[in-house]
Amino acid sequence: MNAPDSTRLQVTAQDLEQLFRLKYGRPEQTAWSPRRRLRFGYYQPADYYEALVNKLVTSATDWIDVGGGGALFPDNLPLSRLLSERTRRLVVVDPSDNIERNPFPHERVKCSIEQYDSDHRFDLATLRMVAEHVTNPLSVVEALTRLLRPHAIVVVFTVNRWSPVSLVSRLVPFRFHDPIKRIFWDSREEDTFPTFYRMNTRRRLRSLFADCEFQERYFAYLDDLSVFGRFKLLNYVELFAWRILKLLRLRYPENCLLGVYGNGSGG
Repeated sequence: MNAPDSTRLQVTAQDLEQLFRLKYGRPEQTAWSPRRRLRFGYYQPADYYEALVNKLVTSATDWIDVGGGGALFPDNLPLSRLLSERTRRLVVVDPSDNIERNPFPHERVKCSIEQYDSDHRFDLATLRMVAEHVTNPLSVVEALTRLLRPHAIVVVFTVNRWSPVSLVSRLVPFRFHDPIKRIFWDSREEDTFPTFYRMNTRRRLRSLFADCEFQERYFAYLDDLSVFGRFKLLNYVELFAWRILKLLRLRYPENCLLGVYGNGSGG
């Protein structure tokens, strides 16, 4: 695989608009929440991640998804299906039982990425909301190094260690995580795992990948307004506050990280 040019690593407004229609349908026919976000000009962090992966996956891509669990993109089944059909090979590696309900991989491997061994090599590795659960980050990056071809790309989408929700989660005992997540995000118990935040800053990610001869090719802080996304009034207040901070050119305090790392010269 040749190294992708820089334009393929940039998510444009057109990319996001196309993703919105694939994910939600025509704007006038969507539910109140995505329609309101669109009116404010706000896209969720997952939208950026999905739009980027959509640009990177081609018919010549061998793709390994790390910790994919029950879905490639939990809130975007149309894109999951589209990319599963488009890519040449899709392997999902995850030690959780959730992998058994993921309908999109060409191959499911129920183990950790460190334990996974294959003669096959990949062009693209994705880690969606996985990094915060990793206990030994260097061993994960070393495993990716072993499994990837030269000029391969790793996409890491994760929470920011210093965002308010991450800070609170470190203070709250783990037994309360699932009940809290059910209130704010309507999550399921089997999708709640312990968090460690050992590779959840830009500096840490860049250092870890540099140790294995990867270079940062793209990075973005993505404003995350999902905390009150299920509550109409609070969602409006959150979007309004986001718009004010944006006008002041200030970063929203709750945000996610999206990093792209390439190996080899120009990878």
